[in-house]
This record gives sequence, C-alpha cells and structure tokens, in this order.
Amino acid sequence: MNKAYQSLERHFARLSSLSDALGILCWDKEVMMPHGTADRRADNLAILEGLRHEILTAPEMADLLAEADAGEDPWRRANLAEMRRVHTHATALPGDLVEACTQATTRSEMAWREARQNSDFAGFLPHLTEVLNLTRQVGEAKGAALGLSPYDALLDSFDPGTRQTDIDPIFARLRTELPGLIAAVLEKQASLPASIPLEGPFPIARQEALGRRLMQQLGFDMTRGRLDVSAHPFCGGATHDVRLTTRYEEEDFIPAMMGVLHETGHAMYEQGLPQNWLSQPVGQAAGMTVHESQSLMVEMQVCRSRAFVEWVAPLLRQTFEVAETTPAWQPDNLHRLLTHVQPGLIRVDADEVTYPAHILIRYDLEKAMIKGDLALRDLPAAFNDGIHSLLGLSVPDDRRGCLQDIHWPEGLFGYFPCYALGALASAQLRTAAYQQDASLAPAIAQGNFAPLMQWLRTNVHSRASSASMPEIIRAATGAPLSADAYLAHVRRRYLDRAPDA
Repeated sequence: MNKAYQSLERHFARLSSLSDALGILCWDKEVMMPHGTADRRADNLAILEGLRHEILTAPEMADLLAEADAGEDPWRRANLAEMRRVHTHATALPGDLVEACTQATTRSEMAWREARQNSDFAGFLPHLTEVLNLTRQVGEAKGAALGLSPYDALLDSFDPGTRQTDIDPIFARLRTELPGLIAAVLEKQASLPASIPLEGPFPIARQEALGRRLMQQLGFDMTRGRLDVSAHPFCGGATHDVRLTTRYEEEDFIPAMMGVLHETGHAMYEQGLPQNWLSQPVGQAAGMTVHESQSLMVEMQVCRSRAFVEWVAPLLRQTFEVAETTPAWQPDNLHRLLTHVQPGLIRVDADEVTYPAHILIRYDLEKAMIKGDLALRDLPAAFNDGIHSLLGLSVPDDRRGCLQDIHWPEGLFGYFPCYALGALASAQLRTAAYQQDASLAPAIAQGNFAPLMQWLRTNVHSRASSASMPEIIRAATGAPLSADAYLAHVRRRYLDRAPDA
C-alpha cells in the first residue's frame, strides 16, 4: 500500500460523507418535504451531486488511481478496483449533465406524485420526456467509456458486471415457464377450501406498532434507523442511519406489514455491511440484485413460510385485539392468505408467483425506450398490452398502469431486472441456507431470526463489494445464479403444499 492509495481512501471517505448528506436529503424529499419547496431542493441536490462529481473526476484523482498500489491485502485490492470502476462511471459524464439529471429527476419525482394520483400520463409526459432524454445521454456516454451498449451501461450502474446477455436466457426461461406455472398454481388453489378474509378496519397506529415490532424481531437496530411513510416504500438514508418507509391502508394490514418486512430485508443488509469499510467503495452493497435478494429473502421466502406464520399468528391477534380462537386468525388460514396467488395490477403488491411477470414487462419496455424503439406517448398502451399478455388483465387507468412505479420518473432505467434476479437469488440463497443448517426453520417458528441473519451476515452481508454478485451467489450456494431454485420453490410451496414452505 503506497501513499497514493492512502490518499484515495481519504478522498473516498469525503465522498462517502457527501453521499450520506444526499441520502438524507433524498429521504426527506420523499417523506417530509413540503411540495412547494421542490424546485429549491432540486437545486440543492444538483449542487451537491455536482460537487461530488467534481471531487471524483478531478485530475488529481486520475493521477492517484494511476499511481496507487493497494499491496497484498485482498480488501484493499478490491477497494482499489471498485474505486477505478466508480471513477470510470463518473468521468464518462460531464458535470453539467450530472446536475441536469439531478434537477430533472427531482422535479419529475414530485410531478409524478400528482400525476399518479390523478392518472394523468399526458400531464406527466413532458417531465418523463426530459428524464428519458437525459438518461439516454448518460447511457450513451457511459457506454462509450465502458465499451457497452447504452442499456448495458445503465444496468452496470445498478448491478456491476451484469449484461443483457446474462439476463436474457434466464428471463426467456421465466417467460416460457411462468404462464403454465401460474395456471397450475391457480388451479391447485381453486381446489382447496376458500380462505377466510380478515375483517377490519385495522388502525394505522397499530399497524405501525406491529411493523416496528417485526423490524426489531428481525434484528434491526432502531438506534440507527427509523420507519416512516412515503408514496412508494423504500429503504434509504445514510451510513449508520438506515431509513425505511411503507404505506398504510386501514382496510388491509397485510400490504403494509409485508412492505415493512421487505424494506427491513434491505435495511438488515445495510446494517450488516463491514464496519471497517463503510466509508469506502468496497464496503458498499454488491449491486441491486444482491440487495433485492435480501429484501425478498425476508418478505417472500421467510415471512410467508408456515414457520413464520406459526410464530406471528398470536402477535397479530394481540395487535388487533382478536380472540385467540377466531378461525380467520389461525395459522392455517393466515398462511393461505399470505400465500394467496392472484394476478394483479400493482407490482409491489404482487405475490411471488406472478411477481416476475411484472419485471419481464418493464424490462422489455425500458430497453425499447432507451433504444428509441418505443415512443413515450405509446408507453401506456404498450404497458397495458404487456400486462394483458402475461397476466391476462386489463389495465383500467394509468395510475395502476405505467404511472404506478417511481423508477422511470427518477431516471432509474436498468434497475427493474434486478428485482427478478433478486427473487431468483433469494430462493437460491434460502435453499442453500436451509440445507446447510436444519435449525433455521424451527428457529423462525419460535420468532428467532438470529441464526438466519448470522448465515446471511457470513455469506452475503459481510462480503459487501469485495466480490461480485455472481461470485457471492456461487460461493454461498455452490452454483451460478439460475431460475432452478425459484421454480422448485414455487412448485414446492404452491403445488406440493409442503408444510414448512
């Protein structure tokens, strides 16, 4: 390790502090900021992003990267490689484009809230047009620097090293097998006695208390994070300050509860990253596929299992003051409700069987938008056609169609495939974890998540970006990422009705 490398560590520690400030400002923008301050906040964020970009792309940084020697320590060597990757992405973009993107996406996100509420795609179109045009410029500039297509360059920003050529064969298999699998699951479900609906209302204050209890049960450190409400659930914040959100509806507590569990999966990953490297690139998460695998591991794989339901049923009855013997609140019925499969319009509320179909649709659409093969004015119709083709549903309005997600308004093109890849990875990781440690499911049935979290800490969280997503998955499971474990899991839980699934 030489002086150039030591200097780089100091520079990246400063960049980490700037990123933390941006993280808190972005959290505030989506949770608490008054709507009328959007323009000023857009300027604030743009200036801070510009400053971060200036530090990262300064001539001194290139000189230090050229001179740096990390020595023999594997973490320092991985850190230097991550520094160079981040620097390549940054120097591909001029500073004015970075600031323009930040301003445009901030304004777009605020406009999207109103457009979504009013199902007004036409009114939102100018904002999305500006964001898409700027995102294309980003993709083209990064693509030129990395020797990639614009879409692969955007994808690399969220999942380093992943390319369309990696995704397409996996998604082709899902596209082939999902329709028949969904049909078989629905047929099996229809052959069983009908589940009993839960009768509300469910006061929001009690739902919030339930969410906090579940977060703590999973191991979330409430002294280093918080739970709030936003239009679109997310996990954000800063180092040592991990903030997550959900949204509530009084007539049904399950969406908010599962939203909290999903975001807690993200948060546990963030809180489990190696403390000694948190201010350095190597100490950050290993891309969004791994991140999504952690949220879906908690929400879908574990917290819809029979073992979890056995533990949570008494807590739910206590929270909502329901008699212990009430049939609808028994584990059998609750498990049926939590594993109910029904093709629906809203991605974030989708069950784990139909969920990947939502991603296949968005993946095709965003590739076409970036390439210029799909005009934005035609996006609603193309989105609706995709939903009808894969899920057999008719979309009644744009609020429940192409305006439902925040990703495109925020310029997050290339993020969506990570959701489906994360679902596959979560099944593969859970299968490996349960094979390696037979005590995990019985522990969860007692409300003890510590053994599972320890396995994840060891095999995923603690590795941060010291290894790539494919390396982490292969090392933890013994096989490359594929759809095998996910498809086997769906058949076992929904067709075989295995009791511990």
